[in-house]
Order: sequence, then C-alpha cells, then structure tokens
Amino acid sequence: MDFFNSALGKNITFVRPAYFIISGFTGIPNIRYYYVFLFFVYIISVLANAAVMGVICLDHNLRIPKYVPVFNLALVDLLGNSVVVPKVLDIFLFNHPQIPYSDCLTFLFFCYLCVLMQALNLVALSYDRVIAIVYPLHYPVKVTHRFMISLIASLWVFVITVMLVVVGLLTRLSFCQSVVINSYICDHGPIYWLACNDYTPNDVFGWIVTVLVLYLPLTIVLISYMCIGYALAKVATVQERMKGFKTCTAHLSLVAIYFIPQSVTFSLGADIEPNARILNLSLTMVFPPMLNPIIYVLQTREIKESLKNNVCKIIKTAMLHPAELELKKNMERLWQLDVLPYHSEKLATRSREDQEALNLL
Repeated sequence: MDFFNSALGKNITFVRPAYFIISGFTGIPNIRYYYVFLFFVYIISVLANAAVMGVICLDHNLRIPKYVPVFNLALVDLLGNSVVVPKVLDIFLFNHPQIPYSDCLTFLFFCYLCVLMQALNLVALSYDRVIAIVYPLHYPVKVTHRFMISLIASLWVFVITVMLVVVGLLTRLSFCQSVVINSYICDHGPIYWLACNDYTPNDVFGWIVTVLVLYLPLTIVLISYMCIGYALAKVATVQERMKGFKTCTAHLSLVAIYFIPQSVTFSLGADIEPNARILNLSLTMVFPPMLNPIIYVLQTREIKESLKNNVCKIIKTAMLHPAELELKKNMERLWQLDVLPYHSEKLATRSREDQEALNLL
C-alpha cells in the first residue's frame, strides 16, 4: 500500500487508530434477538448453498456451462455469509465491538468482495439466458465450459482489483477523533466519513465502484431482458412465450432480491438514517444468499429433480441391509468395467438388465 500512502506528496504521516468500534443498532431494545435471527438465516444459507453445490458436483447431467455461474453464485453466497454473520455474532452477541485496524480493513475487503461478485454473477447468468432465448442455435458455440469459466475468473480478478484499490485508498486516511463506525460491519462509507483529512478520492472512487458494480450490471441485465422480451414477442404462440419466460423467472427473482435494496442503500449514501442503513445492508447481505439456492431449487427443474433423486438414493442406501449394500457395490464395480456396449456421447448408462437388478434391491 506504499503507493497510495506516498502518491500525494513526501513525508506524509497518517494517524491510524489501534482499533475501530462497531456501534451496530442504537436505541433499539432487545436487538440481540435480531442477531439470533441472522444466525438461523445463516444456518439455512449454508445448508442450502452447500446442497446446490453438492448436487451440481455429483450429478453429471448438471456439469454443463449453464451451471458454472450457478455454482459460483452458491460459492459466493456461502463465502459471503460465512464472512459476515459469524463476525457479527462475535461483535454483538459476545460483546466484542472493538476490532483492530488491519482486521477491520480485511473484514471490509471480504465483505464487499462477495457483495460485488454477486452483482457481476447475475450478469453472467443473464448472458446465459440471452443466448439461450435470443440465439438458441448459437448456444452450444457461445456458451461453453471454457468461456463461462474464463468469464467467472475474469470477474473475480476484476472485483479483487477493485477492492484492493478501495482498501488502499482507506490506508491514506487519518483518524484523529472518533473511531466509532456507525454500522454493523466495517462499512466503507462510515469508515472514511470518520477521517479528519481529505477523503474526496475515497468518495469519488466509491461512486465509481457503485456505478461499475451496481448500476452498470443492473443496466446490462435490464437490456438483456428487453432483448429477451423482444425475441419472445416474435414467438407464434402464447404457450411458447410462457415456456421461454419461465426459464428466466429464477434469475429475475434473484435480480429483484439483490438490486432493489442495494440500490436504495448506495443511492442514499450518507443521507440514510444509520439504523435504516444497518437494517437494509444486513438484510441485503444475509437474505439473498439464503434465498438464491431456494429459488433455484424451486424454479429450476433439473436441480429440483437431481436433488430429489439424490435424496431418494441416500435414503434407499441407508435402508439397505449390509449384504444388499455390498451386492450393490459389487454390481456398480462390474458396471464400471463394462460400459462400452451401453455408452452415449455424454456419459455411460446402465443396461436394462443392470437397472432392473438394481431396482429389485
């Protein structure tokens, strides 16, 4: 970070506090129950996102380019909630409001890294929907594993670079007076508003990031759905239009859940009342990661069927007698050794006799 600390002149000394104090909600009785509520939301989020990631990894039918950004979204949601909620519980339920300066900047880095990545991941999902509906014949060529993985990796590099600049600009600020952050995390705006030297670069770059990672992705998503709507309007029957639109409902739900509260919070900036900002930001950071996997399970037929099949398979396996379980394992090994007569272009399938034998178990 020496570049940021020496960019404005020579022999600059910055006053950095030993720690910050996270204030949280002020003047609200029994607020501890809200943090307990966040804990239960976190548990559901971890289980749901882990289930989606597990299903995509275990089911060969879901290892297609379409589900690369879905897997990444589940990963980001899991990481985001795991960064925020445990630390928030430690601060407010176990009464540890003081957080060292360097730890606070690290906490801020990972919190906003996941928030920004969620927004850009929705753009990747909208790209998949646009190609699938507007250019269906080009879909196998334009949406490939290599392209989707490269796209997701590029987005990660971009948000990491942005957050390094954000944290670097914070290190050139001096904090001469208050060290109380009026938020429930190490929040970017409430931190640089405490500075006693010029924080204009932080303010300007904060708005640039908001435009690049909030308004620009939202604009791209809206334009993509205008293209989708135009393409569906040219479809002959209403049934076919609805069938095409239903493939987008899960993504549209995620867009609404994420962008509406985020737009309110970052548009108002310092004008929003502190408690309202904390409530809005906390729900925005914690609730979408819980709802995203649930929405995809309920509205995506492939994931729903795969999850149901895997659960049924686990239950049946648990109910098998040890001798029957050993017989099934032996049959699986024999099948793996003799797949050549029964293979397709995607994955080997069992013969009718093998499948009937397994069903008898």
